[in-house]
Amino acid sequence: MAKVRHSRFDCSPGCSVEAAVGLIDGKWKSVILYHLLDGTLRFNEIHRQIVNVTPRMLTNQLRELESDGLIERKVYAQVPPKVEYSLSPLGRSMEPILLSLKAWGDANIGLYGKPTAAPANDEKAASAGGRLNDCA
Repeated sequence: MAKVRHSRFDCSPGCSVEAAVGLIDGKWKSVILYHLLDGTLRFNEIHRQIVNVTPRMLTNQLRELESDGLIERKVYAQVPPKVEYSLSPLGRSMEPILLSLKAWGDANIGLYGKPTAAPANDEKAASAGGRLNDCA
């Protein structure tokens, strides 16, 4: 069942926050956007980075992000089909927000019973050019 979209937000002081959060309120949307900060990815590349998402859920979240204008989907006419996902200019404009969320999460992950980054993850971050792709 499709998510009900607000066609109009009330003009209370928080309506712009409601609108912004409404674009990334799916369980995996912000994680997908975060991984697309590194560049264009194919479906299976995204799925490998977010191992806990089902293919159906990933497909639905990608479709919603595309319909909201945050990502672009490019289909190549070949066999087998090739589809690539990348951030649109609107999606790219969310980069500082996503990086701030990541920084806040890194600083506060211990509050939720999850261990802080292990040394193995630090090596992974160093080999990935500094960005830690441990979101899943």
